[in-house]
Amino acid sequence: MATDGFTQGTGSEWPAARRESRPWKQLSRAGSRADRTLSEITVTIPALLAPQTLVLTARQTTALESATRELTALDHSSGKVLRSLSLLLLRSESVASSKIEMLDATIDDYARALHGSKANSSAVAMVAATKALSVMIDRLPIGGAIDAEIILRAHHSLMSSDDDERTYAGQFRTMQNWVGGSDYSPIGALYIPPPPDLVIAYIDDLIDFINSDELPALAQAAIAHAQFETIHPFTDGNGRIGRALINSILRRRGATRHVVAPLATVLVAQRDRYFNALNAYRDGSLDPILDLMTMAAEVSTREAQATAMRLEAIPTEWADAVGKVRRDSTTARLLPMLLENPILSTEDVITLTGATPSRAYAAVERLALAGVLEPLTTRVRNQVWGARLVLDELDGLTNRIARLHS
Repeated sequence: MATDGFTQGTGSEWPAARRESRPWKQLSRAGSRADRTLSEITVTIPALLAPQTLVLTARQTTALESATRELTALDHSSGKVLRSLSLLLLRSESVASSKIEMLDATIDDYARALHGSKANSSAVAMVAATKALSVMIDRLPIGGAIDAEIILRAHHSLMSSDDDERTYAGQFRTMQNWVGGSDYSPIGALYIPPPPDLVIAYIDDLIDFINSDELPALAQAAIAHAQFETIHPFTDGNGRIGRALINSILRRRGATRHVVAPLATVLVAQRDRYFNALNAYRDGSLDPILDLMTMAAEVSTREAQATAMRLEAIPTEWADAVGKVRRDSTTARLLPMLLENPILSTEDVITLTGATPSRAYAAVERLALAGVLEPLTTRVRNQVWGARLVLDELDGLTNRIARLHS
């Protein structure tokens, strides 16, 4: 990696992307006359990352380092709820990243989709985003390399169940794409990425940048994300994979070791500022995306800490609601498992606890009567249950952040 690292100066300088005219011809006649007769488009050609030197102000350096320390501290301060916090934040980040793409569903819809329901397509897409982020995070050891294969596997997890996109799942694009405007041509598009013949070279350059260690981790994550969105290497799913890349870089650099920082939850609350920052990056201004990522790290860390405290309190509330139970009962064994398994069926209870079916059903019934579990479907058989307090906290994290920026 040829990056020279970073220095301190009076402001972060960055080369603006070039705009170039390219010929355009529809592959099949569709859309309006304007779509069919469009013959020229203006594509965006960003600078390669390899030769760039990042210049940070003293203020930016201090803010980036402080935000990174807070992220690292979150991993070390969550105690006995770390595993359940990690899973909840993973889900929160995936839900929020999907909402930026205007995919919306309730937490209960999402919970049902996690257990196989396909009734809500947005919720199904959120579950796919969760799987994609898991691929990006779980297969990456601290200090390990992020390669194109990991990104392609994550994209395959994201898009393989999409009827319109499964053909292109796990493949870098070989066609021109665009954002906004017409469905049939780039006419009126808000943004037209680089031509397909440049994608692989840009991805190779990005991979080299991602696996360097010279820059502050948050700055590296912000720049890599903005460059990924500028390349737009897939036919669809670029935003969700690009945002998963942020947490992957933080994991690779050791800024986080267990939790997934809910950065997208902040970005969805700052949606206009987020898109403006990406546009500013393409115009040669790095400050907006650096400042936004720093703020997102600070806010998401603070609210994740609040969620950790909430999760620690929930088992006591459950115990009070259920009352006295035998220490060796299925109910007693199941209760502490609900933090990590807040969505489950009776069959899951049998697997988790090793109980007989009759005892598993009795435990679920008791927890349902106490209000600890509630049904998430209208099925008579194969009912899916949700631990209400945990699901409410998943929703509550998003709502708290949204209120901070409303």
